[in-house]
Amino acid sequence: MPFELQPVLTDDLLTVRPLRPADFDELFTVAADPLLWEQHPQPDRCREEVFRAFFSDALASGGALAVVDTRESRLIGSSRYHGYDADRREVEIGWTFLARSHWGGFYNKSLKQLMLDHAFQFVDTVVFLVGTDNRRSRRAVEKLGGVLTGPAQDRAGEPHVRYRIEVGNWSGERAGVDGSSGVGGLS
Repeated sequence: MPFELQPVLTDDLLTVRPLRPADFDELFTVAADPLLWEQHPQPDRCREEVFRAFFSDALASGGALAVVDTRESRLIGSSRYHGYDADRREVEIGWTFLARSHWGGFYNKSLKQLMLDHAFQFVDTVVFLVGTDNRRSRRAVEKLGGVLTGPAQDRAGEPHVRYRIEVGNWSGERAGVDGSSGVGGLS
């Protein structure tokens, strides 16, 4: 069975679905907050022309997902599966951002649990590339059980660090997922 890069995933908090061109305006309303990007390697992503390029790349990737708050029926962010390698049984999760109104609670944990549970039906390893200085996102990945494996570069050659979670180490009940602690934000 092939990896479905744009599934529809749901729980009590979120609906995760394929990103659509019609999502631009609502998603840019979230992304226009400069505080979302203050630790990000591309801190000007809050500018419309920069975000438009990000959004177009997301649509072209074939793995971009819209994150909808189920209770409010409102788009609150996005994430992406990328670089699925069937031979290595590996995929990357990244490009995640959530509205600040949804930080510090259960939303990032819920999103990552849905995405990791889905991914581990097809792969043994999930990779996260996080901006070297993005402490908020690094902490969020570590709370999920991500293990730092070393320095990396993103597709643009920007310095990042690489984390990985192996299927055998994933229970979905880690501190970063079960609601006992955590931050939202980027990863």
